[in-house]
Amino acid sequence: MTFIVDGTGGATFPTWTTATRPSSPNANQTGYNSTIGALEAYIGGTWTQVQASGSSTTYNVQYLVVAGGAGGNSGGGGAGGVLQGFTSVTSGTGYTVTIGAGGTATNTSSSNNTGGAGGNSVFGSVTATGGGGGGSFDNSGGNQGATGGCGGGGGSCDAGHILGSGNVGTQGGSGGYGSSINTTNSGGGGGGAGGNGGVAWTSGAVGGNGGAGIASSISGSTSWYGGGGGGGGSATDSGNSPYGGIGGGGTGGKGGSTNGTAGTANTGGGGGGRYGLNAGAGGSGIVIISYPGAQRGTGGTVTTVNGNTIHTFTTSGTYTA
Repeated sequence: MTFIVDGTGGATFPTWTTATRPSSPNANQTGYNSTIGALEAYIGGTWTQVQASGSSTTYNVQYLVVAGGAGGNSGGGGAGGVLQGFTSVTSGTGYTVTIGAGGTATNTSSSNNTGGAGGNSVFGSVTATGGGGGGSFDNSGGNQGATGGCGGGGGSCDAGHILGSGNVGTQGGSGGYGSSINTTNSGGGGGGAGGNGGVAWTSGAVGGNGGAGIASSISGSTSWYGGGGGGGGSATDSGNSPYGGIGGGGTGGKGGSTNGTAGTANTGGGGGGRYGLNAGAGGSGIVIISYPGAQRGTGGTVTTVNGNTIHTFTTSGTYTA
């Protein structure tokens, strides 16, 4: 690492990321951390962001905002949208944190009756959009899944044709196509934050897998968020219940025997679908805020991992910087 001093251009500090910080730093060693976009110094045995003097001090935080996943119907529920990045906060200022609830499962065959939408999650000015509900089974022509952070999976019907897909997500993948071949009807997988929901088998019996979520290590270990719910299989599905997307998506149930499962709480996973009844609800969202060094803010559950302070919100509250 090189420290450069120029008589007219000022000083240039060595650059690293949070993951590549010096392994055995000296006291007061200083450099530019490109992960957080700020200078930091090794003070008192921990990395501390260098701040300007003054009464209105700002600092950068990393955030992960995950909305609530949607409930399933025949199609799998779309996952909650996932947003991550960095923002500047001001010491002493309160920032609203809202945790989106998971959407309810809906098990009626009426046209355009989708699973319940997931709730939005909020951190200050950052809003992740709740997932779109899975499409219903409908004897008159079926349903598309609903628009959301991630689109809900398409429903199934008895009309003998392939239905339209779940609608496009705004912060993730679209829902997959549902299928109907004669009397074998199955729903598409809900969209995930990291990919589209799977298409139901063209044989009509097996629903589509849920779309994959997104991995994040903001909590100090790698976890997945925003998996789409698996679509519901038909009454003739003999054992190929579709999977929810990695990231907390609930599995789809077989119409003849197995219910859809719920999306995992605090991951924004979409609920699994089931043809006819007993689909799964969506999983609630989460908000995580992280910054290097000792604790500066309050709110949520506070932990320290690898020199970073982490605030985890699983219920709504306020982050005071």
